[in-house]
Amino acid sequence: MKSFEKTKYLQLIAAVLTVLIVFMACGNEEKDRNKENDRSPALTQGIKFQGIKSRYVPGEELVLLLDSLSGTVDSIAYFLGDNKLSVVKANTAVKHTLTNERFGKQVVRAILYNGADREEQSLAFDFLPALKPALWRYRIVKKYPHDKSAYTQGLEFYRGNLMESTGNGMGRSGKQGKSSIRLVNPNTGLPIIKVELPDAIFGEGATVLQGKIYQLTYTNNLAYVYDAQSLKKIDSLPYFQAMEGWGLTNDGKTLYMSDGSETIYQVDPKDFTKKGYINVATNERTIPKANEMEWVDGKIYANFFEEDVIAVIDPKTGTVEALIDLSALSEQVGQHIDLDVLNGIAYNKESGTFFVTGKNWDTMFEIAILKD
Repeated sequence: MKSFEKTKYLQLIAAVLTVLIVFMACGNEEKDRNKENDRSPALTQGIKFQGIKSRYVPGEELVLLLDSLSGTVDSIAYFLGDNKLSVVKANTAVKHTLTNERFGKQVVRAILYNGADREEQSLAFDFLPALKPALWRYRIVKKYPHDKSAYTQGLEFYRGNLMESTGNGMGRSGKQGKSSIRLVNPNTGLPIIKVELPDAIFGEGATVLQGKIYQLTYTNNLAYVYDAQSLKKIDSLPYFQAMEGWGLTNDGKTLYMSDGSETIYQVDPKDFTKKGYINVATNERTIPKANEMEWVDGKIYANFFEEDVIAVIDPKTGTVEALIDLSALSEQVGQHIDLDVLNGIAYNKESGTFFVTGKNWDTMFEIAILKD
């Protein structure tokens, strides 16, 4: 082939290829437009739930339905938290009665599927007890002396004496307390046996279970285990996760531990692994900062940090069933610069009364709780 003929031939081939490329590009754009038009509008215009309330109570029915869903979808999967409730083929209502869910924020999710396309929407609501707490009263039975240098963190009766855990909190004077575990004569307020912890350890809540004292630490992520009679330290158990230690009690088998949030954890005393948890709540909101706790007749009696009340909590659900206002007690103790908050509940099974005190209080009160 001659040179000029070869050149003409190559120019012709190039022109044909250009036309083909343009034609194919136009075809692809048309296919893309058709694909967009065929896609379900529900997967391009956004979705939202229909008629979800901001608050639900146990026994109420949650109805899941999407609002103004246009177009078609292959399926819709509904979740409550991590629990898959149902998968439906069309926008039909899914009903779920709220019963065993934990109190607090609950999140419902809808996931729409259409071929390879997927869209997800979520919405949160409050799940809270139906009834507001009862208001109980109390009367003072007797007053006892208490070590005002004791920054009380845990309090419980053991064989006629008081087991008391203290922390090294600092008062407004700048004077710092001393963390300890001690057995105390309830009549005199004086320690019978006392073991002090290193200054780097902030002692927290404590409880007696099967002849052993379990004591939390604030930020060291460890629980200390002592022989309940000699206070000899026999073990250190790491928490099941990084967390603060606050209050501690037990039901005879399981430990109940708080961490400053609204959650109370059920913990295995053998190795401090988590067995479950509840969220503490009233009919209005979840309640954080459960501090010193006491197990009494199947209920948890708890102080709340910086609140002069005792709350009675159902350990199965977290419902606050009753409140006892003890704010008047702090006015009946010796007033000094390092006087701190109410903290300490010990139930005396023999008398059916409670011994309560506070951080750096010089007085312990024996009270009878009036449930009428």
